[in-house]
Amino acid sequence: MKEQFHKLASRVSIMVGTPAAFVIAASAILFWGITGPLFNFSNTWQLVINTGTTIITFLMVFLIQNTQNRDAKAVHLKLDELIRSSRSARDSFIDLEEISDEELGTLEAEFRKLHLDNAAPAVVHIHRELQKVRTSRTK
Repeated sequence: MKEQFHKLASRVSIMVGTPAAFVIAASAILFWGITGPLFNFSNTWQLVINTGTTIITFLMVFLIQNTQNRDAKAVHLKLDELIRSSRSARDSFIDLEEISDEELGTLEAEFRKLHLDNAAPAVVHIHRELQKVRTSRTK
């Protein structure tokens, strides 16, 4: 059952993420709008689109969430493998998604500081190189 649901969720996610699916959905809305005068913009006419879109949205939430969960899990496992295989990486980063928000905030601040400390010379260098290029173009 789980495998069948996964296959269905994957297929549907792929199909609804295409330009053709958007065109079909937009065409359905356009067709519904054009038929308004034919049905005198009745409550039933409005109920059709409201009910249809609500049902589709409700079902799509579960299908897309399943696909997103699987993708996120696969990415986490790939990152865990890269961390595990790198000698300089911290093994404590494996399963990092399991730590508290406060711990994540602390790590984020640590990386922000590392980035700022290490990025400044690189940014200055890039800025100088860009100025050289601009100067040579104006000559």
